[in-house]
Amino acid sequence: MQTSFTEQQLRNPDVAESEKILRRCVHCGFCTATCPTYVLLGDELDSPRGRIYLIKDMLENDRPANAQVAKHIDRCLSCLACMTTCPSDVHYMHLVDHARKHIEATYTRPLGDRLLRAVLSAVLPRPLLFRLALLGAKPLRPLARLLPAHGLAGRLRAMLELAPAHLPAPSPVDAPQVFPAEGVRRARVALLSGCAQQVLAPEINEATIRLLTRHGAEVVVAKGATCCGSLTHHMGKERSALRSARADIDAWSRELEGPGLDAVVVNASGCGTTVKDYGFMLREDPAYADKAARISAIARDITEVMTELGLMPAVVDTDLVVAYHSACSMQHGQHVTTEPKALLSQAGFTVRDVPEGHLCCGSAGTYNMLQPEIASQLRDRKIANIERVRPDVIASGNIGCIAQLAAGTRVPVVHTVALLDWATGGPLPAAIARLHLTAATTRGTEQPLHP
Repeated sequence: MQTSFTEQQLRNPDVAESEKILRRCVHCGFCTATCPTYVLLGDELDSPRGRIYLIKDMLENDRPANAQVAKHIDRCLSCLACMTTCPSDVHYMHLVDHARKHIEATYTRPLGDRLLRAVLSAVLPRPLLFRLALLGAKPLRPLARLLPAHGLAGRLRAMLELAPAHLPAPSPVDAPQVFPAEGVRRARVALLSGCAQQVLAPEINEATIRLLTRHGAEVVVAKGATCCGSLTHHMGKERSALRSARADIDAWSRELEGPGLDAVVVNASGCGTTVKDYGFMLREDPAYADKAARISAIARDITEVMTELGLMPAVVDTDLVVAYHSACSMQHGQHVTTEPKALLSQAGFTVRDVPEGHLCCGSAGTYNMLQPEIASQLRDRKIANIERVRPDVIASGNIGCIAQLAAGTRVPVVHTVALLDWATGGPLPAAIARLHLTAATTRGTEQPLHP
């Protein structure tokens, strides 16, 4: 793709990087076949290639974003399936992140949209505020169906419908502390506790810590670590995102330079994609560039770490059929594709791939609240494909996907780490226990599923 940026424009490091990305695009259109919004809507401007043209025109002419640009960039899930498909290695993620930052800085959204985004960016990264918001939403959930399905009211409806009917108590494991390894210590790792996950599913961090310590890893929840910044980063609120990133980098750098760290473990793949990109995000910050690069270099998904440690043999009968839903941030963002399925198979589960597994489920951070109509269509399509393989349970490595899928199916949806923890000595995942699944469901016996 030819570009005509001026020398002055290219002095801006974001513009210079975007110009390099734009010049790699050869207009081939391979990306359209794997773009969820293009598959659903059939609009060229809702494909990666169409969005690239919009971004190029906006940046090259140094003009403020307009309603059309905002509309089509907002519809992008940042699923990054286009990057997996692209034969020219166009780094669409960095390009669309730049576009979102430019939109946030130059476009005045309608008042309702601005308020909603401000609330989401303020509440979701802060566990206490998020918990209070969900408690406040609980009595309003029955009213959700009375709201229109479109516009701002439709977004409020989606938020209420996604609010859980029952909120688990906070977990003590999310406070700063160190969990010693069982037996001989083989590694020392820091765990990102996350933000929304702490509130929605604290059992994920509990299972992660049990699994790691059982396999000889000392786990530290570092003082000062906070939200990874992903949620605000993908809304174009770069100042807030980088503030979170710097706090995490400081917290983990103290551990790295003190007792030492072999890895920063992330068990939400959306967060993992962002943490692994800290080096790029802070490349122009002289105080943080090197530290950010060091942290990104040791960031690992939990399944990567467990693959390196080696999973012990299962201690319970785990003969269940598992549909593995590979989150977009896992398969397209981090390119972690084989490890989760291999670990589940080693643990005794029968793992089945999901048809159209490359297409997003519609969660995408705050997408299912900001674009609920498209998100619902994608969720229903994903659920239909999952149920075609007739699973006993659905596994995923991302809290957003888990919440999104659970809203559309009665099949239990659990984190991959919960199944690995159960297989190697942990408790039966609550989502399975609540539905009173038995081995008779899949094996025709009377033997209960519980160990």
